Amino acid sequence: MKFEILCKDKKARNGRLYFNKGIVVETPVFMPIGTYGVIKGLTPEEIYSTGSSLILSNALHLFLKPGINVIKKHGGLHNFMHWKYPILTDSGGFQVFSLSNISLKRNNGIIFKNPFNGQKFLFTPQQSINIQYDLQSDIVMCFDECPKYPITWDQANLSTRKSLSWAIQSRLQFDIKKNTNALFGIIHGSIFKDLRDFSIKNLIKIGFDGYALGGLAVGEPKSKLYDLIDHICLQIPKNYPRYLMGAGKPKDLIESVSKGIDMFDCVLPTRNARNGYLFTTNGIVRIKNSQYKNDDTVLDTKCYCYTCVNYSKSYLHHLYLCNETLGLRLNTLHNLCYYQNLMLNIRNAIKNKQFETFKHNFYLQNK
Repeated sequence: MKFEILCKDKKARNGRLYFNKGIVVETPVFMPIGTYGVIKGLTPEEIYSTGSSLILSNALHLFLKPGINVIKKHGGLHNFMHWKYPILTDSGGFQVFSLSNISLKRNNGIIFKNPFNGQKFLFTPQQSINIQYDLQSDIVMCFDECPKYPITWDQANLSTRKSLSWAIQSRLQFDIKKNTNALFGIIHGSIFKDLRDFSIKNLIKIGFDGYALGGLAVGEPKSKLYDLIDHICLQIPKNYPRYLMGAGKPKDLIESVSKGIDMFDCVLPTRNARNGYLFTTNGIVRIKNSQYKNDDTVLDTKCYCYTCVNYSKSYLHHLYLCNETLGLRLNTLHNLCYYQNLMLNIRNAIKNKQFETFKHNFYLQNK
């Protein structure tokens, strides 16, 4: 993978990620999350129709179900799920944070209890890289520990140094496997700038194809989040992609782009869609509300997704109350289209040197 910056508007960047087989993805880019190699309710063709060309799956979850041997028989995750475009795989480190009830941290890895059969196993940086190699993902994430918030400086220091040690091991194992895809390092340090500086400095020495901001959007105040993004982006080498992990509210995307972030992922658009929480250019629509029972207008007149072209809010309201699978599918299609349209508009605004105007107008429409 190669990265090229095409143009800038102040700190906001428009670029391209060049992948194997000639596939190009423009940045800033939002990656929908298909944890188990699937975005619930949608076919790969439907995912691509929303404008999504880079998705995220999780190495640890796929290791647990269906198991790596199953995916290897198909020649990798792309063939297994019939997805022709790039895939980024999360290393499994975030599960230290999200599955803390079934995990136990160790210096050489994480001891997990398999939630499906109760068996305990040690998950190491080497194993994470090997699994991602077998998945044949286009962007591999180094193994890390995502600390909770709030956290003390001493706790964050120990966690940061552990993640750095695992980053070194991940780099070595990645090279041993002769992996020709990309490996991203993950910057840690919680809310402490000195620890973030320490992490960045040492990750750059190790050398990665891109740098992710980890351990953010986990409960810290927004002002602290944005300040840290700005601080960290200034220190990442400018010709490398910058990836903010797990932040997904539209305002977060726009604010982060304004500080130099190129890549995003989040479950927000798909999870909210299944809960009837829909994003539109006129604000949020909670489709379960009774006000939509007789509303024969479309969800968003500025959206040209399959849902908005063919169905009314009244019908979507009906499907939601009936708990119909079709409603979940249509909602998911729309929310992904909304996010991809948002990213397209962001890219165009940067190209036209109009990003600040775009940002101002967005906030006026979404008070």
